[in-house]
Amino acid sequence: MKILIVGPSWVGDMVMAQTLFQCLKQRHPECEIDVLAPDWSRPILERMPEVRAALSLPLGHGVLDLATRRRIGKSLAGQYDQAILLPNSLKSALVPWFAGIPKRTGWKGEMRYGLLNDIRTLDKDRYPLMIERFMALAYEPGAALSQPYPQPRLVIDEASRDAALVKFELQLDRPVLALCPGAEFGEAKRWPAEHYAKVAEIKIREGWQVWLFGSKNDHAGGEDIRMRLIPGLREEVSNLCGQTSLAEAIDLMSAATAVVSNDSGLMHVAAALNRPLVAVYGSTSPGFTPPLADRVEIVRMGLECSPCFDRTCRYGHYNCLRELKPRPVIEALDRLVGEPLTLVEGD
Repeated sequence: MKILIVGPSWVGDMVMAQTLFQCLKQRHPECEIDVLAPDWSRPILERMPEVRAALSLPLGHGVLDLATRRRIGKSLAGQYDQAILLPNSLKSALVPWFAGIPKRTGWKGEMRYGLLNDIRTLDKDRYPLMIERFMALAYEPGAALSQPYPQPRLVIDEASRDAALVKFELQLDRPVLALCPGAEFGEAKRWPAEHYAKVAEIKIREGWQVWLFGSKNDHAGGEDIRMRLIPGLREEVSNLCGQTSLAEAIDLMSAATAVVSNDSGLMHVAAALNRPLVAVYGSTSPGFTPPLADRVEIVRMGLECSPCFDRTCRYGHYNCLRELKPRPVIEALDRLVGEPLTLVEGD
């Protein structure tokens, strides 16, 4: 059985999609799974043992480009028994339809009648989690999902990790705290730089080093965190934001002793690497896309106005993040890594 998955367009969603691949392999151990997705996702898919091949979808998010989708579809004709679509958009259904794949499965979404022939109606109360909505597509309509739910697990090649360590002149002679201060979603997911800096300071004083991860858009924010530290401490921080490829970031993060992250794609990467993780939530909620791992602490304020799921604070104060001080994050790290931490009053 050969299955084509049309993958999602965000890092975190792609990590969580591995739960679907795992369910398919449980049900059909001999099945072959290929994933059609943007090129940026290849480093994630290459680290999922369930995936045979990552197929390139060279189109930006939201781009229709009917001719390209038709060309890709025709090139895949006769190769698959089933297509499973994770996006709910109409355009995501075009390639499997052009390919003439016999069974085309997905949620109802945007007017996809005819393009899909195994179309499902989503019951959000039955499947509140995103992974449940992904996993359900591996089963017949109405079937119960097998318990316990699988957790994403990325597999790292040690040679690739060692090459990244050499390239960025990083050593593993001390514990590593990985900080992920960015969030593509918007400011309402970003814990303030001064709070990240305080956590970094405390860990550095305990003999740790700090690596900052993120995109090139996060580099300035990483420098803000680093420069808030006094000389002698800031030299223990490596700002890797925008310096690494996604593949290198994944490999390097696998070497972290612990991770502190906003609700972001890298949060899901850290969970899939099974790193001890403190996840900081502001405008969003762990009730839909929680990090899927055993060693996770979720820290949030739980204000009356959150979760609002807004990209910017409608009130302008961002209190769900600003009032979330370093203390509970540091205490969560303490529980995860089992080391006593010294806190200063007011932290």
